[in-house]
Amino acid sequence: MSRILCVVAFAAVLCGCTQERQNQIRREIQNWTGTNGVLEVYAGDKLVKRFLKIDKMRTAYDTDDKLPRSYRYGYGVLDENLNGVADPGEKRVYFEISDYATNYVFFESPH
Repeated sequence: MSRILCVVAFAAVLCGCTQERQNQIRREIQNWTGTNGVLEVYAGDKLVKRFLKIDKMRTAYDTDDKLPRSYRYGYGVLDENLNGVADPGEKRVYFEISDYATNYVFFESPH
């Protein structure tokens, strides 16, 4: 019974929020739970790298002044054959991408 009341109360709170606030809540929940993300890196119009099963990408921060750095990083499975599937033998790796020089697309996996 208390679970039902919690769900109803949460739904009522969401209904009272603006669309922007609902989006912020969704992003905060997603930051906490992570996503099944895909990162594709392009050289011109050619796909050159793909990382699968990315939990989250983070912005790097300077250790002294705590300002954001110009790159993002994360962990994902390197899709070596670019088939969109984490095949046996493809390993989870650390990656960094530049905010300025890297052409990339990050999206939630449709699978």
